[in-house]
Amino acid sequence: MNSTLLRCGLTAAFLALSASGVLAQATSAPAPASAPVSASQSGAAASAVVSESGKIAWYGNKFAGRKTASGEAFNPEALTMAHKTLPFGTRVKITNPTNKKSVTVRVNDRGPTQPDRLGDVSHAAARKLGMLKSGVIEAELAVAGTTSAKKR
Repeated sequence: MNSTLLRCGLTAAFLALSASGVLAQATSAPAPASAPVSASQSGAAASAVVSESGKIAWYGNKFAGRKTASGEAFNPEALTMAHKTLPFGTRVKITNPTNKKSVTVRVNDRGPTQPDRLGDVSHAAARKLGMLKSGVIEAELAVAGTTSAKKR
């Protein structure tokens, strides 16, 4: 499946769900890449799961203190990530399917620039995912909610 098309579809679904107040925390395993967006609605009650699978990498100390796209200084020890399209402040649960380790991070930057990657995580998030040595892993991402992005 075309990863650009998948990201556009996920972003459109996320923005529509956010605008309508429907976005809810995922409580089950992320959907496979062939079914990235699942939403059900019955009357006023509704829930949604937005997820994607693909490669992520980590970035660390050489970027410490630099301004991120959200305006805050990058802190390698914070649980944050760069994503191409998700809004700043989005909380994302990332799972390493190889070792089953997971972490919830907050989107505070844009990237990566590599077309085959979904995102870049901080050093602290990479440590929790057990990916420091490998540098790049296949991962499952699921939107876990939103928080307000920190602005400085």
